[in-house]
Amino acid sequence: MELMHVVALAVIQGLTEFLPISSSAHLILPSQVFGWPDQGLAFDVAVHVGTLLAVVMAFRKDVANILAGWFGQFSGSGTLAARQTEDSRLGWAVLLATLPAVIFGGLLGDVVETAGRSIAVIGTTTIVFGLLLWWADVKGARTRDLATLTLKGALIIGLFQALALIPGTSRSGITITAALLLGFERQSAARFSFLLSIPLIVAAGLLKGLELIETGSEAQLFDVALGVVLSFVSALVCIKLFLKAIDSIGMLPFVIYRLLLGMMLFGMLLLL
Repeated sequence: MELMHVVALAVIQGLTEFLPISSSAHLILPSQVFGWPDQGLAFDVAVHVGTLLAVVMAFRKDVANILAGWFGQFSGSGTLAARQTEDSRLGWAVLLATLPAVIFGGLLGDVVETAGRSIAVIGTTTIVFGLLLWWADVKGARTRDLATLTLKGALIIGLFQALALIPGTSRSGITITAALLLGFERQSAARFSFLLSIPLIVAAGLLKGLELIETGSEAQLFDVALGVVLSFVSALVCIKLFLKAIDSIGMLPFVIYRLLLGMMLFGMLLLL
């Protein structure tokens, strides 16, 4: 790939992985509008590594506390329930909320990937789920924090997350939507959404990595390394700024952006 392509695609992936605006909708635009070549499997793995490092770095204290609490519950005296802490319960919530996406991804991933990656589908989901995000932000009570998250609530958010298998939905967008509908405050909704991204990015990176080992790659080492660095930096900046601004700006700017993007995609469809 040309240097401009590497820079643009890595930054796009880093930003759109965590903003509620759909990464698939953005990654389809360069190839459709500018005719850019496919970035290749090795580059996909690289940007997944970059975004994973970014979210772990941003939530390193939370991740460390959750891991310590989750593993710590299996030692000591008394029943497992008695040894539960807020961190261990959050760990169980992340695991439970991850299961629907893993199950449905394993069962339907290939079907969705082949049937769903069209401009019409991505344009539709970008608009529809953007409007649902707006509704959740307006109607949600925004009174709960993660200390009140139950396993039932985590499962509901996880079922919503499975919808992100449909291109254009936005994984972060749909999980934040679900949390807002359950009455969580914006910070808590975003925080849980970002924590949920960790096991899924790990799983996606491992699958792509195994595929890369099987198929081999002629990717340039410089392109791969630059992809990791740029996706890491852009994702980390994105996470920090999003969490800082979310309480003051709400979801409306992202909803408006999604509506404009969806209309642009339908405009492209009419011109093709």
